[in-house]
Amino acid sequence: MKADFDSPNVRKTIIKLALPMIAAQFVNLLYSIVDRIFIGHIPGIGPIALTSVGLCFPIIQIVAAFTNLYGFNGGSPLSSIERGKGNLKEAGLIMGNSFALLVITGVVLTLLTEIFASPLLFIFGASDKTINYALSYLRLYAIGFTFSLIATGMNAFINSQGFSNVGMKTVLIGALLNFILDPIFIFIFGWGVRGAALATCISQLVSALWVLKFLTSSEPILKLKKSDMVLEKKRVKSIVTLGTSGFIMGATNSAVQIVCNRMALMYGGDILVGAFTIINSVREIFSTPVNGLTSATSPVMSYNYGAKRYDRVMKASNFAIMVSATFSTIFALSIELFPNIYISLFSSDPTMLDVTARAMRIYFSLFVFMSFQQVGQSTFVALGKAKHAIFFSLFRKIIIVVPLTILLPLFMGSDGVVAAEPISNLIGGMASYLTMRLVTSKEFKKSSS
Repeated sequence: MKADFDSPNVRKTIIKLALPMIAAQFVNLLYSIVDRIFIGHIPGIGPIALTSVGLCFPIIQIVAAFTNLYGFNGGSPLSSIERGKGNLKEAGLIMGNSFALLVITGVVLTLLTEIFASPLLFIFGASDKTINYALSYLRLYAIGFTFSLIATGMNAFINSQGFSNVGMKTVLIGALLNFILDPIFIFIFGWGVRGAALATCISQLVSALWVLKFLTSSEPILKLKKSDMVLEKKRVKSIVTLGTSGFIMGATNSAVQIVCNRMALMYGGDILVGAFTIINSVREIFSTPVNGLTSATSPVMSYNYGAKRYDRVMKASNFAIMVSATFSTIFALSIELFPNIYISLFSSDPTMLDVTARAMRIYFSLFVFMSFQQVGQSTFVALGKAKHAIFFSLFRKIIIVVPLTILLPLFMGSDGVVAAEPISNLIGGMASYLTMRLVTSKEFKKSSS
């Protein structure tokens, strides 16, 4: 069923898009979460193997950031704006250029990772105990970078055209395959972390093929054509400029993870690095509904912005903050009360449970304000306001989190490594959201007068 972007019932349109998108993102999360769950329970080496896989996160996050650059935050909203204007030709060219950029980037990232994997992992916080497991996982995982970029980046164009059910199937196919292959490769074949990486590569390949099959069929409004893939400088610049905010948000997540791993290793050893692996995994699980909601809201806002229906733009933004803030509050409360329920998914090691529970309560204490960051950010992106979106990506992560992650442990020890996140959520989240409301209020009032 295709969502109606012209419907005056904005909430209904968002919900119609959001439910399958949230389901799809949950399923997509299984790609990495299932790996960590199985790896964390490998007899004898579970905690150290889980820590090792966590060291690969910065590179994996960089790869995911490129799907924001060319897809969710770059090409997809630009394409939606052009569709809102009725310019289907330009919308198709934007999609074709985005696809070409995803493929080229995937190949380059694979080559760079294969060449520089070892020194990068040591920079990211690897120790002599973890480096071999991390290398085994990363070098095989990197083979599937191009498949991952196509599956995720081009799925944004499926969702933005209203085919969120198809988008859900994209990740459902791959994630279920990964869920089946993981235990077979890890335990039955005895391939350990390499088995987890191979299962993910195969699953991402299947998802990518599904995306290409749909986008070249007769069903979508915009079809992927070879003639649209010829890169044009002005078009590429527009995609990259708008998508840079989403890329920076992903890339700065990677930078923060590197700093956190280094400081965690310094103040808490491998066990605290492993605790951050679990914390990031839990954060991904409960960020997914908010991400799905904002992903569904973005094309609705872009389309109505292109059609100059500003009241619907703000209805969509208001609905997103109301739902996401409520959900985040409930989740954070459950973390404070029952942290071990989440931690036990990834490890049964008593030391890991104790260290992670303390760190998790600090980390998620002000998680609700992350909703304000995400909604403010997604609204700026949906309206094509790249400079504002880029600034607030940098502001929260680079200006607030990184310095605090380095400075707070001098006074608070290992707790300081974790405490930087809730502080940044409060300051960065409110700054992003309040600025968005001020900017949009002025623009819409001026345009309506």
